[in-house]
Amino acid sequence: MIQYISKPFKWFFKLEAASGLILLFAAIIALIISNTNLSTNYRDILDTYFRLGIGSFGINLTILHWINDVLMAIFFFLVSLEIKREFIQGELSNPKQALLPIIGAIGGMLFPALIYVAINYKDPVTLNGWAIPSATDIAFSLGVLSLLGKRIPLSLKVFLTALAIIDDLGAIIIIALFYSGKIQFIYLILMLLCIIVLLIFNKLNIRNFIPYLIVGIFLWEFTHQSGIHATISGVLLALTIPHKDNEKSHSHSLLIKLEHAISPYVAFGIMPIFAFANAGVSLEGINFATLLNPVPLGILCGLFFGKQIGVFLFSYFSIKFKFAEMPNNANWITLYGVGILTGIGFTMSLFVGNLAFADSAHHLDGVKIGVLLGSLLSTIFGYILILLYSKK
Repeated sequence: MIQYISKPFKWFFKLEAASGLILLFAAIIALIISNTNLSTNYRDILDTYFRLGIGSFGINLTILHWINDVLMAIFFFLVSLEIKREFIQGELSNPKQALLPIIGAIGGMLFPALIYVAINYKDPVTLNGWAIPSATDIAFSLGVLSLLGKRIPLSLKVFLTALAIIDDLGAIIIIALFYSGKIQFIYLILMLLCIIVLLIFNKLNIRNFIPYLIVGIFLWEFTHQSGIHATISGVLLALTIPHKDNEKSHSHSLLIKLEHAISPYVAFGIMPIFAFANAGVSLEGINFATLLNPVPLGILCGLFFGKQIGVFLFSYFSIKFKFAEMPNNANWITLYGVGILTGIGFTMSLFVGNLAFADSAHHLDGVKIGVLLGSLLSTIFGYILILLYSKK
């Protein structure tokens, strides 16, 4: 199975790994700017309104919301295309092969949430951030893994990618169920009509993306107005894009064409822009006591301890009880090291944090501190452990 998927996977891995380094650079620049005299300009630019439209029909959002609501809808569109492809023809299409990352991802979402809840259960406001440490940044984690070169077997790269994709699927479900606003049913009906039209396009096997895009724009607007987070429109659109798993050549698949066309722009454009816009936090006045506040402490412990414990324990028992198989050429220590790397929440955790505390902005700095430190510790310890115990 690993040999079957290695060619398309290697392309995907190289793309995501390289973009992880760009993400790191964007986050560092945002942190530097936020702690200089340019911090006010940085915030003012993000809070500036920008309107796009014709006449009375248009969208008027702050630049930050254009990034978090519009650009991230494109990101989730791409992620959903990847998830759909994996279930049809990739790593997740083989039940035996898919079980390990699925079970590991469940543990990796459950334990961080439980740790966060244990630290924040007394405050119903901060408790709303329970899902923040459950996410994994696929680009950043693969970027770290790429630095190990041939020390790490392809099977573990596949495992981490599949697990992160399932994590993203979990994040999508969480956003839809727990971080949406008051539902406007008239817009839900309009959303449903858009989906029906898109399904008709799929049924007719229309391979031109333009009709999907036009309906998708309306779907985004109706989703935005409905109270459901606008990024879910990207997920719904992706699920209607046709892809035939019995084709000898996937060059004619609209899904594959879109995935390859959009991936570079998301990896090297949208995600670094998101990191730059959301990673900026002032470090003035931050000390050890600040880290002991429930929000940053819950996120830090959830990402660093919860992720590695949850992923490894669930993976260990699934292998021991023969529900799943150990990745080829891997051992328990390197598998544990990959589990630590899943604690790199970064952009995904920041995104969920923005939704969790949309009405409690004073907690956002704590979110950023917890996410950045949790991701940093996971990066350092995961990298060192795999470096020491992997084959040269």
